[in-house]
Amino acid sequence: MNVRGFARYLLLFCVLVGTTGCSGIEPWVKPYERDRLADPIMALDGDPVSSAYIQHVYEAREGARGGEGAAGGGCGCN
Repeated sequence: MNVRGFARYLLLFCVLVGTTGCSGIEPWVKPYERDRLADPIMALDGDPVSSAYIQHVYEAREGARGGEGAAGGGCGCN
């Protein structure tokens, strides 16, 4: 294959790749169907209530020195 043939194939490839970007891609999951996909078993946390409490206690303790950026002191009363 000579340089001219390679240039033609390269040009054809670039045109084909460039025209694929013009089509509109619709998501196959509609926004009102996403609640069905949000299965609780897919959550990274097994017990979200307990983890939220532990995170609140951690933020209250570290709030005195700026650990998590939460407002309040280290007493845990907020």
